[in-house]
Amino acid sequence: MARDTRPRGNSLARDLSSDWVRLRTLLLLRWMAIFGQTVAVVLASFRMGLQVELGLCFLAIGASVLSNMIAMAIFPPNQRLNDWDAMLTLLFDLIQLSFLLFLTGGLNNPFALLIVAPVTISATALTLRSTVILGIAATLLITGLAFFHLPLQTADGREIIIPDLIRTGFWVSIVIGILFLSGYARRVSREIHTMSRALMAAHEALAREQKLTDLGGVVAAAAHELGTPLATIKLVSTELAEELADNKVLAEDAMLIREQADRCRDILRDMGQMGKDDLHMHSALFSAVIREAAEPHIFRGIDVNFQFAPRDDSQNAEPVIDRRPEIIHGVRNLVQNAVDFASKRIWIEGDWTDPKWVDGKWTDIEIRLCVTDDGDGYPQDLIGHLGDPFLRRRKVERADNDLQRPGYEGMGLGLFISKTLLERSGASLKFSNASNPFLLLEEESEKRGAQVEVTWKGADIQVKVDQARGPLGENQRIQI
Repeated sequence: MARDTRPRGNSLARDLSSDWVRLRTLLLLRWMAIFGQTVAVVLASFRMGLQVELGLCFLAIGASVLSNMIAMAIFPPNQRLNDWDAMLTLLFDLIQLSFLLFLTGGLNNPFALLIVAPVTISATALTLRSTVILGIAATLLITGLAFFHLPLQTADGREIIIPDLIRTGFWVSIVIGILFLSGYARRVSREIHTMSRALMAAHEALAREQKLTDLGGVVAAAAHELGTPLATIKLVSTELAEELADNKVLAEDAMLIREQADRCRDILRDMGQMGKDDLHMHSALFSAVIREAAEPHIFRGIDVNFQFAPRDDSQNAEPVIDRRPEIIHGVRNLVQNAVDFASKRIWIEGDWTDPKWVDGKWTDIEIRLCVTDDGDGYPQDLIGHLGDPFLRRRKVERADNDLQRPGYEGMGLGLFISKTLLERSGASLKFSNASNPFLLLEEESEKRGAQVEVTWKGADIQVKVDQARGPLGENQRIQI
């Protein structure tokens, strides 16, 4: 039976369904909406001569401005919103727009059509549950606006009212638009995601097949080269067994040599045909996986210090985690970045917690990794953008970095790859500087450079080890 190679923790599904909408994107769309709403209110009041509640309108627009400024002050620009947070953000936009429509004539305002936008965005980027919630909210709000709104009046006091039949048709068209556009957008996005998953699965299968082919070629070459020595050993041992027939002990030794030669031949033939799938390659201790990831960079002239211990006097044994390529490659990039910019040494520290009994249930353990160097740290103007690709800095500063670290392009691709791969494994990353701005240089500890903290929940990467057999088992044939 083929081994299940799907990533544990449903990380791929997580990437394709939520946690991939950046806060910066929604804030940019909201700034565009704020600009459009302001222009529309000003033109309606001062250019078209309509009586508009300017104070309340600008209060509604100011609420959006304030929420954007608070979000920009609290969260980094590259913050990715989970499904619930993104849904609440779009719900706020929906309510704010509905309040503006309430102040400007309800369905008599042609801009009521824009209420479809938040639902369409949700259908494209969020889960079905969030889309349904926003769709129901939009339908209820637009229905309420059909009956409850402030009249839209001209300068001479005349009320602008469209005929009931047209207003009813407008309401029907908006509701149908919510259903049709959200359904269409979701269908298209699902097709794109399905194709992406299929292409990813195809690439993984091709890469795995290529590795098996390469391995098979090496094994076949080894079998071919060892064929003659093994045949010679078998022939000589057979002749020795015949000549030593009167010496039972030596004859048995000669036959044992022949049997082991046959066994070597069978092993090489078996490996060349099907390959082996070592169970210990699937998982390992947390410290072992991290050391393996950092190994290529520990002999580059920088002192690499490892420290792994339970956190807060935890009694829990060191966790065994999946040896996923994304974890190893992601951590390796973080270590490489630390070594590139360290002065003398870096620190790679890992810890884990005990599960706790909270609200009648056990909480999951937390596994944390911290990579710190003694360099100059991250530039303050880029900390909020770390994890984005193709970061740009001023030419003078980039030239200085090039002099310090020849060959370093400084485009942020390494951190982007690390962040993307580690988040796929269920990790959350925090970039900061270990230095304390309130201390003098001589008062600071050696750990004063860049610092990256990676945190996983145990359920995302931890492997439950069968105590009866331990972490290893018999080799199994790779099923293709």
